[in-house]
Amino acid sequence: MKQAVATVSLLVPSYDAGLRFYVDVLGFHLVEDAQLGGGKRWVTVTPPGEGGAQLLLAEPSTPEQAAAIGRQGVPVPRDR
Repeated sequence: MKQAVATVSLLVPSYDAGLRFYVDVLGFHLVEDAQLGGGKRWVTVTPPGEGGAQLLLAEPSTPEQAAAIGRQGVPVPRDR
C-alpha cells in the first residue's frame, strides 16, 4: 500500500512573510490563498518539481504558537 503525506501545517510569523520566504526565496509555487474570514486565510504552497507535500502556512493564534515558530521540528523532551 502506497502512503504519502499530502499537507503539512507550518506556523509562520504572518501569511505574507511566509509567502515571501517560500515563494520568493525558495521558489515554491502558490497553490491557494483564500480568505476564510476573521483575518484567517487558507494558504498552501508546494515545492518546485514533482511530488512533495503541500505546506499549509498558518499564523499563530496564541503566544505559545508564536514561540514555536522555527522550532516546530525540534523534539519535545518527555517526562521519564
